[in-house]
Amino acid sequence: MSIKLMQGNEAIAQGAIAAGCRFYAGYPITPSTEVAEVMARELPKVGGKFIQMEDEIASMAAIIGGRVGGLKSMTATSGPGFSLMQENIGYAAMAEIPCVIINVMRLGPSTGQPTAASQGDVMQTRWGTHGDHPIIVLSPISVAQSFELAVKAFNLSEKYRTPVILLTDEIIGHMREPIELPDFNNVEKFEQVITDPPETYKPYRNGPGDVPPMASFGRGYRYHITGLFHDEVGFPTQRLDEMEPWLERVNNKFERNADDILLYERDYQPGARTAVLSYGASARTARHAVKMLRAKGEKVNLFTALTIWPFPEAAVEELADSVDRIIVPEMNLGQLALEVERISGRRKVVRVNRANGEMVTPDMILAAVEA
Repeated sequence: MSIKLMQGNEAIAQGAIAAGCRFYAGYPITPSTEVAEVMARELPKVGGKFIQMEDEIASMAAIIGGRVGGLKSMTATSGPGFSLMQENIGYAAMAEIPCVIINVMRLGPSTGQPTAASQGDVMQTRWGTHGDHPIIVLSPISVAQSFELAVKAFNLSEKYRTPVILLTDEIIGHMREPIELPDFNNVEKFEQVITDPPETYKPYRNGPGDVPPMASFGRGYRYHITGLFHDEVGFPTQRLDEMEPWLERVNNKFERNADDILLYERDYQPGARTAVLSYGASARTARHAVKMLRAKGEKVNLFTALTIWPFPEAAVEELADSVDRIIVPEMNLGQLALEVERISGRRKVVRVNRANGEMVTPDMILAAVEA
């Protein structure tokens, strides 16, 4: 163990290396550039490869190819670059290729203010690509969690053969906190295990289990990869008896493994009739506001979402049933609040929004509670 003072972006890069990432392709963009800088410096030390691409479209394509070639792969970006990645994120979802995408949110739309904080990409992470497919999105609230969730992102990506998005923001990405780094050799890493011989291997088999193991190219396994609907060996198909089992498996594999994927923190008080629900940098404000309210004798529950997609519906529904109102602070005009309203009803949700590049303040949450 070693204690270091580092940025959230640096912690993400270190977490990726600890998780076994050995290929990074990306294009520098504020406020995510430190991720690329650390990966460029550290990957060669562990036998990994770093490449700066010409743009974010190529970056996403490169990490798909890197993982097909056998290396755990990652890229990092911010709003405009994340928009460019959408088509290839959909390709990775369709082809079930594990990879990790870091999005350090900044104020938008368009180029906005590159150095200002925002949480404006929440809905884009879920619905940014065309078509229907599930996605896993994790959101840290500290430097230590930036490291931990980077590791978790790789493990979930490999375990469920899916792109995973680590959604952070300029505040978490650039703030510095002390962090105790573990021995990377002792960090839990999920590795693909293939027991089928090459002659019977089917990369997209629909049973048994939800996730067929992925063989890397160049190791004796031959199969096809396409962005089209495909059969169990990867070739394009229009047959419903081949498409529908794939759709059922891919769109339900997260739900069937929700206990492993859904991460959240609960700090509840008996008898509380008010709750504050948040994520990312706004969750830090929420924690401080709840501490202030409790010091004044108020009973308030605190719910912090670390997995925001899939949305932790059951846990939020349970919270909504126990309180009269849920305060949802966000650095946007109300995005995750839509999900809370869908589950608990609009009358029960109080939005606290700020979309000008500044953090939601504790006083804004206190005013919402007291109102």
